[in-house]
Formats: sequence, C-alpha cells, structure tokens
Amino acid sequence: MSTDTTTALDVQTLTGDYTLDTAHTRLGFVARHAMVTKVRGTFEEFAGTAHLDFQDPTRSTAAITIQVKSINTNQAQRDEHLRTSDFFDAPTYGEITFTSKTAEVVGDDTYRLTGDLTIKDVTKPVAIDFDYTGAAKDPYGNIRVGFDGKTVIKRSDWGISWNAALETGGVMVSDKITLEFDVSAIKNA
Repeated sequence: MSTDTTTALDVQTLTGDYTLDTAHTRLGFVARHAMVTKVRGTFEEFAGTAHLDFQDPTRSTAAITIQVKSINTNQAQRDEHLRTSDFFDAPTYGEITFTSKTAEVVGDDTYRLTGDLTIKDVTKPVAIDFDYTGAAKDPYGNIRVGFDGKTVIKRSDWGISWNAALETGGVMVSDKITLEFDVSAIKNA
C-alpha cells in the first residue's frame, strides 16, 4: 500500500489482521429498474475479516459473510420480494459469502481482490477493485484503514433471474448489478 497515504503510520504498524467496522462500512448494490432509473440498496447485517500486508499487498486476504434477510432498498414491499425465491430465497439461502483467493496491485493505491462469491449455493469467481482511502489512529487508540471498492456482476450467473417484460420493450430489473463497498476496518489488538 502506498507510503504517501500512510505517512503517519508506518507499513509495519499497519500490517496485520483487521475486522470490519460494521457501523462505518457500507455494502451496497445498484440495479437498473424498468430500464429508466437505478435502485440502490444495502445489506445491513454482515461480518468480515482481513489480513492486510502493507509490505507485500499480494499477501493480503479478506472474507465476508452477509445476512440476506438484511437487504434494504428503503422500500419494504420490494425488500420482501427480494427475500423470496424469485430472487435471494433468504429462508433457504440465508448467507452470501466472499472469500478472497488472490490480491494484486493494479495502480497507485488500487488493489484487486479476486475470490469466490457464493449466492444461493452457487460459487463463482469475481474480481473487485479497491482504492485505498487511508489509515488513521482514532481517538480510542484503534488503527483504522479505509477502502472503496466496486465490481459488476450478472445476477443470472447466481441463479437470480426473475424478471418481467415491459410493454415498451426491455425488462423490469437489469441482469447487470454493480456491487459497492465502502469499507472501514479496525486492526485487531
């Protein structure tokens, strides 16, 4: 990770095991609705860990588990539909998981985690690019790091294919979904 943004904390201090700060992390998604607008949502319940190696970023790893029932698009009826077998089937498949397999440097302060994303018991590889946003020591003495990430997937690859045709052409819900990650992680004591 770049030494320009870690000036106050050296790479040895920053290297170690981290836990996601769920109060300051957002796991979101964006889908096109009715071919004309975007619907944004988040998952409210999740847990994650990472090993970050600031001396050799290729040795970094991450894992996350998301509770499907916690989906929130700020519209209760839509959220209930997303929990049904038309989409995530939350009663049967309660968790979404991601486990990294490789990490690579792809630019100044940009890193790519490639790993396995499991949704509805279907596991497919995905690559997520993350921008390192910085590190700080908070008022409580915790070392924190931040990353912003994004990737695009096709939901049908994971068996999430419900849709409705529109009278004017096109479909109700896009197959292409953008996954967004605004991550704050705290170094374990």
